[in-house]
Amino acid sequence: MPIRTVTQVTQYVKMLVDSDLELADLWVEGEVSNLRRAPSGHCYFTLKDSACELHCVMWRTQASRHARLPDQGDWVDAHGCISVYERGGLYQFYVDIIERGGVGALWRAFEALRDRLQAEGLFAEERKRPLPRWPRRIGVVTSPSGAAFQDILNVLGARYPLVEVVLSPSLVQGSEAPDSLVAALERLNRRDDIDVIIVARGGGSLEDLWAFNDERVGRAIAASRIPVVTGVGHETDVTIADLAADVRAPTPSAAAAAVVPDAAELAAGLEAMAGRVTELTDAFLQGKRQDLAREGRLLRLHDPRRALAQHRQRLDDQLRRAVSAAQHQGALRRAHVAGLRAKLAALDARAVLVRGYAIIRDGATGSIVSNVRRAGLGQSIAVDLRDGHLGATVTDIRPAENRAEGSGDTGRTVTGSP
Repeated sequence: MPIRTVTQVTQYVKMLVDSDLELADLWVEGEVSNLRRAPSGHCYFTLKDSACELHCVMWRTQASRHARLPDQGDWVDAHGCISVYERGGLYQFYVDIIERGGVGALWRAFEALRDRLQAEGLFAEERKRPLPRWPRRIGVVTSPSGAAFQDILNVLGARYPLVEVVLSPSLVQGSEAPDSLVAALERLNRRDDIDVIIVARGGGSLEDLWAFNDERVGRAIAASRIPVVTGVGHETDVTIADLAADVRAPTPSAAAAAVVPDAAELAAGLEAMAGRVTELTDAFLQGKRQDLAREGRLLRLHDPRRALAQHRQRLDDQLRRAVSAAQHQGALRRAHVAGLRAKLAALDARAVLVRGYAIIRDGATGSIVSNVRRAGLGQSIAVDLRDGHLGATVTDIRPAENRAEGSGDTGRTVTGSP
């Protein structure tokens, strides 16, 4: 028997499937699950019943012919053909017509629980709590082996590496998952150092995510004293846990981004604020410099030292004028005194003594004997000469008869001895 390659086997199976007329034109009914609309316009989903699942594809051309495409959980009747996707080795149902036939059992159960809890007010917006702006420690409820936990760590490390992560491990799929999720939430709520909790799981079908539609999980999230952010499945997946949470994020990565600030944005914001503070500080200082310069001018204008300097200058001028006037008055008085001295010198009787004259005084009184009638014989007299004086006694008095009366000369002879 020859050995076949994977491609040969896959192509052979595809040929068998494509040649089966029963599979080339058939209608299939089932519940829509894991619905995804690609940016290209193609639709990828799963049809399922209670036992099996069938991968389906509807190309953009066929999808555009439908006024309304089914939603997640719708029970539909779909027409198309079965073929093999060679690259993936999968058989798929290629749908060209799809009609809404009803709502699946799981979806009906979800809607019933959602409506009941909403009527209780469990999803009310006024119950939602704001998230802490600067969390220091974040609790995470998820599977430690799942990709969701690694995605959360990557986002937190890139956006805000200061935060600490505390994992409260839990099952996220299967019948035991609801009790595990509730226990993980309770463990974190018993701590006093957790700022916010992330409940997360990667994408999957409605059945895969059904643990997050359990009533116990929804009530545990609503009862948490710590704010809870959910990131369950993809953007189109909405669970009871999402509705009960304080914040619902479309994916685990988005949940991580929702609970922490972006360090790059913070740095940019700080840089902008620093620039603004510098700008405002410069403007403030410039204004104060102008105020200071204005006050300085006013201070200099009203500086008492300025007035004091002017008064000093006026005082100096007055002092100079006073000194000049005093000097002038002194000069005048000195000149006057000099004149008086000259007159006095001219009138000084002693000036004639140089020419041989003498002054005769009464020896007892010191009065000048100006004529002979004032002297008597034997009278003691003093004779003042140029270079001294002599003591004498009147021995002879001879008045001058030929002199005019009152000339003071009596003609008496005066003799004396030193």
